[in-house]
Amino acid sequence: MTTTAEPVSPPIEQGPVKRRGAVRRILRGALATRRGQVGLALTLLVVGLAFIGPFVPSRSATEFSGVPYSLPGNGSVLGTDALGRDVLARVLHGGWTLLLLAAISTALAVLLGAVAGVVAAYRGRVTETVIMRSVDIVLAIPQLVFVLLIVSVIGAKTWLLVLAVTLCQAPQVARVMYASAQDICERDFVKAVALWGVPPRTVIRRHIMPSLTTPLAVECGLRLSFSIILIAGLNFLGFGTQPPNPSWGVMVNENRLGLATNYWGVLAPAILLAILAVGTNVFADALARVAFGGDRGEETAAVTALELTTS
Repeated sequence: MTTTAEPVSPPIEQGPVKRRGAVRRILRGALATRRGQVGLALTLLVVGLAFIGPFVPSRSATEFSGVPYSLPGNGSVLGTDALGRDVLARVLHGGWTLLLLAAISTALAVLLGAVAGVVAAYRGRVTETVIMRSVDIVLAIPQLVFVLLIVSVIGAKTWLLVLAVTLCQAPQVARVMYASAQDICERDFVKAVALWGVPPRTVIRRHIMPSLTTPLAVECGLRLSFSIILIAGLNFLGFGTQPPNPSWGVMVNENRLGLATNYWGVLAPAILLAILAVGTNVFADALARVAFGGDRGEETAAVTALELTTS
């Protein structure tokens, strides 16, 4: 009597490989804390002002409006700047470009850094050495110096500014993702899939990256705040947005000499940048505390973090 051996099928994907609701749970847990609520409120306040501002009826942001450095009054809510242009109009029109460039730079930096870090952790050996040593070299150079080196040599172009900020932020993301991916790459379900001959790019895309949504979400918030400040600083130094186009970083540089006469030309954009930086950092901190269970005093956040790790 002979028996027919049943064909062996490849291992079924098990474990928390695809955490479809991971980001949603993290956001829900962060918003349940006071820290997350305050951070998101501050961020949305400035982001909403930046993108709705150009549609608000106001004076021209580039044309002469009154005596330079005039104080608020006579229809000018925040007075005029160094060239007699309306400060409020320039504030309303000067934020959307900054935020758009920061968002693009952050998205590219997180994508590039995540791919580099995960590939280094998964491939190991020569690939790991080359990628991570390159990351260490870039991290050894101060961020602003690195960006200024690229922009000053090639030229102050918008696409180059985005590329420079991306290359400046990506190594930090790569370092975090490399450390997070090392544990995932050693798990049984990843090794089992690799033994069945699945291409490395498929293993990384379908089995490793979905398990790293938690550090990715946190890194997005942190990198966004750094990108905003970095691009605003470059605008202050004369790179990126050029006068007479309004930008919050440009406004601080243009009106700093008249700070004692009409301080709103410097104070208004500086306050908005500070609120945005604080808001994004606080919200990213709330995400990190929920994702990694760092704040035991926030019971709702802790419950959400436990749900995330056991799902």
